[in-house]
Amino acid sequence: MSADVYSHGHHRSVVASHARRGVEDSAAYLLPHLRDGMTMLDVGCGPGSITMELAERFPHSAVTGIDASAAVIAQAQTAAAERGIPNVSFAVDDAYALDRPDASVDVVHAHQVLQHLSRPVDALREFRRVLRPDGLLAVRDVDYEALSWYPREPQLAEWLELYLRLARHNEAEPAAGRHLRSWVQAAGFRDLSVTGTTWTYADDESVARWGATWAERAVDSDFARQCPEYGLATTADLQRIADGWTRWGASSDGWFQLPHGEVLARP
Repeated sequence: MSADVYSHGHHRSVVASHARRGVEDSAAYLLPHLRDGMTMLDVGCGPGSITMELAERFPHSAVTGIDASAAVIAQAQTAAAERGIPNVSFAVDDAYALDRPDASVDVVHAHQVLQHLSRPVDALREFRRVLRPDGLLAVRDVDYEALSWYPREPQLAEWLELYLRLARHNEAEPAAGRHLRSWVQAAGFRDLSVTGTTWTYADDESVARWGATWAERAVDSDFARQCPEYGLATTADLQRIADGWTRWGASSDGWFQLPHGEVLARP
């Protein structure tokens, strides 16, 4: 299995945030290219919200979600059983060494995955290995260096600088969105279609939720554990950042935008 370090970890605040993701807000660029009956592999599926929605939308497709975390895969399996989705499965697997034969998959989808890998091009080459000759790669990642928000809460700027340092300490690339085209080409894919979309939080409910999520993550998640462990921040620094997120989340005019790069390509 990969030795990569996941900067976010799987604290409940992280997994709950990931479980809110769906096809429309995270894979809309891919939807028009899918058809029922395809074999789909969702790499880095986390709690499986996108994976399960793909299976429900395409009931004659075999959809498999994989993740390096056994705990989060167990959560996805429980959720799929509760929802009664017969054509979805989940397994622990390694993005660098997939437990799949060559040329066996129609679609490989990876949402917010490559930004956390120390060897994204190697992972993409592995995705290419398992794709059929007429298969389709779909990757989408945020560009943390291009985030923007209002009001200009200074602790959010402190948080972002710290997050960039932490991710790069873990040999990952937090500005992955802008690198996707280059990485996909380096892995040998062709016929690229490159787009960009955003997540924008600009209503009271989403601003409050995003602020509360990061206020908790700043002091309780693996982010909060790794920063002091690596000497990047103290617990007092993290509490100050959490307080800033709480203030921002309570603002009546809050706005936060996360730009993403998206690439579709053929093997």
